[in-house]
Amino acid sequence: MIMQSRTTDRPPLIAVAHGSRDPRAAAAVEALLHAVRLAEPGLDVRTAYLDHAPPSLPQALSGLDQAVVLPLLLTAAYHSRVDIPAALRETSARRPRLHIAYGDTLGPHPLLIAALERRLTEAGVTPGDPETAVVLVSAGSSDARANAVITRMAREWARARPWWSVTAAFASAASPTPAQEVVRLIRTGAPKVVVAPYLLAPGHFSDKVERDTLEAGASVVAGVLGPAPELVAIVQERYGQAVRRSTAVATA
Repeated sequence: MIMQSRTTDRPPLIAVAHGSRDPRAAAAVEALLHAVRLAEPGLDVRTAYLDHAPPSLPQALSGLDQAVVLPLLLTAAYHSRVDIPAALRETSARRPRLHIAYGDTLGPHPLLIAALERRLTEAGVTPGDPETAVVLVSAGSSDARANAVITRMAREWARARPWWSVTAAFASAASPTPAQEVVRLIRTGAPKVVVAPYLLAPGHFSDKVERDTLEAGASVVAGVLGPAPELVAIVQERYGQAVRRSTAVATA
């Protein structure tokens, strides 16, 4: 699944994560990027955070004359559409010779379903079990477009596997909450309800989702995505896409 490239003359990859006060979040991000470095020998892979942890995006870009900036985010929403572009514009205004290629968010991507099923399997859930209802839990966003992506992802997952059902829930900013959806599924007769967190790293949301959904009657809560091999492959793909777009623009 993970393709290696040994070309060293490539722009550095700056992976921008949300950031958290919880040290487990940074550890998960670093584990993912460590796996990317192993898969891409010679590629300069750097971390940046939007908040709560260093380095900032401008700090990560320090000393570079070119870079690929990749949002380490699972859906395109405010951070990827507003925050990161604003930081890049500010940096470019101060350093006009810095060439930046801006990549896409990690999701949506077909491999993310495989990563979610990997985590469910690790938690003892048989993928596609017709007696199991899956609650796909996103962090949630004030951007309705981002939430719609999660709902569509749940529908596509349900079509791809003979689950009892796959439905979306949101840890914040939208409804239903994960606990509400677990209760609804149990009341409608789902034999077993499991929770698949569509979250990159552990932290406040993952802890709350696990606590609330288990209390609501969920049988299993899978782990967060973290450094799943599928995410490594997506980072590689997004990096390559950004480089090719940048090259096409430069030669147009």
